[in-house]
Amino acid sequence: MPRFYLTEQTYRIIGVCMEVHKILGKGHSEVIYGDAIEYEFVKNKIPFEREKKYNITYKDIVLPHHYYSDFVVFDEIILEIKAIQCLTSSETKQTLNYLAASKNKLGLLVNFGEDSLKYRRIIL
Repeated sequence: MPRFYLTEQTYRIIGVCMEVHKILGKGHSEVIYGDAIEYEFVKNKIPFEREKKYNITYKDIVLPHHYYSDFVVFDEIILEIKAIQCLTSSETKQTLNYLAASKNKLGLLVNFGEDSLKYRRIIL
């Protein structure tokens, strides 16, 4: 069976998200889930940055607006959290944009807005 890129790190992140969803359930805003995830990352000694800013360059300038990813975990994985009815291609495209801006290769798109936790592994 082929191994996925950053498999162990991905499983740890998804485990944290499952724990948060198990305790909080659905119905909260994204920031609440983000706070709980941050707590779990600290508790489990998982390295992360929250709301990391990425500049966007166009030709020879840096554009005045930026991207902010919800989390960067293990310095390599973009974690984008949602609390919506269901994930669409729009959220996938957003995560791909964050990956392109960050130069990272792996993103996790996680939705807390459904009865059970849903996630997508997104590779650039």
